[in-house]
Amino acid sequence: MKKYVAVAGNIGVGKSTLVKLLCQKLGPGWEPFYEPVTENPYLADFYADMSAWAFHSQVFFLTHRLRIHHRISIYPTSVLQDRSVYEDAEIFAQNLFLQGYIHPRDYETYRELYETLVQFLPPPDLVIYLRAEVPTLLTRIARRGREYERTITGEYLGSLNKLYDKWISGFTLCPVLTVPTDHLNYVAHPGHLNLVAHKIEEKLTGKEEVIFEPEEMARAAD
Repeated sequence: MKKYVAVAGNIGVGKSTLVKLLCQKLGPGWEPFYEPVTENPYLADFYADMSAWAFHSQVFFLTHRLRIHHRISIYPTSVLQDRSVYEDAEIFAQNLFLQGYIHPRDYETYRELYETLVQFLPPPDLVIYLRAEVPTLLTRIARRGREYERTITGEYLGSLNKLYDKWISGFTLCPVLTVPTDHLNYVAHPGHLNLVAHKIEEKLTGKEEVIFEPEEMARAAD
């Protein structure tokens, strides 16, 4: 039976890396769906005048992400997705609203659109929430050296972390597996990847509570 697993988390937390490694480990029945690179026609205007164009830009991103979610729902094999449609609305659009870049009236319209459309989409079988503290995120972002990420601040990442924690604490559409990645390195330590894969299998087979114990993580690094 095919499964749909979405990997969620802040910028630089390691979503794409985990999706790639897990698909390799779990075998040919799993396909990766990475965060799509798309040309947002509002982006240049948005960076020139955020208050005027934030709403338009977020509606474009939401539309694109909804299309991807629908495509995944009818895909013939199991899927691991890098970032979900929920994060567009619950994290990034909400953050722009809280910063004052989206007018309350426009944000209310955006939320109504999002909440209405999400009702028609089947939820994932599991959301994997990768969590890391801001210093860890900054280190990983610096290590991958993307030019457009150089201006990302710790304050910005901290505000997103708060929204992620709030969202995941109230998320009830499907089970959630929270992975504390500050002390997990599934690139350097194959044992850490095996541990994450094992926890995912436990969650997908219906185990009620799945916890990453410090002793387990230490043993997996050996």
